[in-house]
Amino acid sequence: MKKSMLSFLVMALVVCFCGAAFAGLPKVGIMTGTTSQGEEEYRAAQKMINDYGADRIVHVTYPDKFMDEQETTIQQILSMAQDPDVKAIVLVQGVPGTAAAIDKVKEIRPDMFFINIVPHEDPMLSAQKADIVLETDNPTRGVTIVELAKKMGAKTFIHYSFPRHMSYPLLANRRDIMVEECKKQGLEFVFVNAPDPTGDAGIAGAQQFILEDVPRQVEQYGKETAFFNTNCGMQEPLIKAVMTTGALYPEQCCPSPYHAYPGALGIEIPADKAGDVDFIIEAIDAKVKEMGGAGRFATWKSPANMAMTYIATEYAFGIGDGSIKGFDRAKLEELFKKYAGDVRLSTYQSGADKADNFILFIGESKIFGL
Repeated sequence: MKKSMLSFLVMALVVCFCGAAFAGLPKVGIMTGTTSQGEEEYRAAQKMINDYGADRIVHVTYPDKFMDEQETTIQQILSMAQDPDVKAIVLVQGVPGTAAAIDKVKEIRPDMFFINIVPHEDPMLSAQKADIVLETDNPTRGVTIVELAKKMGAKTFIHYSFPRHMSYPLLANRRDIMVEECKKQGLEFVFVNAPDPTGDAGIAGAQQFILEDVPRQVEQYGKETAFFNTNCGMQEPLIKAVMTTGALYPEQCCPSPYHAYPGALGIEIPADKAGDVDFIIEAIDAKVKEMGGAGRFATWKSPANMAMTYIATEYAFGIGDGSIKGFDRAKLEELFKKYAGDVRLSTYQSGADKADNFILFIGESKIFGL
């Protein structure tokens, strides 16, 4: 009996130690759009998988028609949380349904750490639900984009969007600031309703509208017209149309050398140059000159959403291994410096509402061909 009991205890200890030895390393979950809705973010997640290993990152995508399929988004986020080794989840972008998904995850995993990038839902709600929120400083961009357009020679500023986007406080506020800044800079502000890519026409219909409408606008207002669009999926046709008509393009909705420029200009990125920002800036610069658009196209030197994805993923692994505890502003500043260079950081505030965990940033612009 004693021998049997001793054998049982030895086996139990072996199982225990083996379980500890083979416990999974901390993982990070990343949700992005598809290559149709958010190619840059999708590629950023793929780079993180390449850097950290496919066994350390769980990557899912939200549906292209995310407004109609919020339940799918919620299920995708829940699926990542069901892996006990996933300690933190990065959401790029925080499409509608994100807040509800976080609530559902917290019911089963109250310790899960969330980083929400480019939230589509109410800013304060997003800050309350997620541990960290990251976004470009859209209110400030309402000034800087118009200033840049003026510097590039614009006399008219055309803003493409649709009701859904204009229901987002940060985007609506940026538009209002652009209206006032255009008055200040002596530019005519023109708002043009475009099809919503999540609507019946889909992404293809929205893109076709841009290709057809830009020439109409240039015919009416002239080549010294700057174009801006709030949707990622419409940036590539917008760049193509602006290049064809000889108009101006100061910045994308999500500023980055990688966002739509390579596809619109036919730039191939060799595998050994993936993630090489200097290479893509030089390639765009050369192509813009070749196509006769020098001084008429611009973006940020740092890839905004890619940088935020890299920052959030490294931060999330720090949460997972215990080297980072909760919200650490100093650590975020360090990671912004590492992945985005010299940028201006600020904290979200609107009236009496302030969220210390909601970090906004502004990067430096690059006008191509000069």
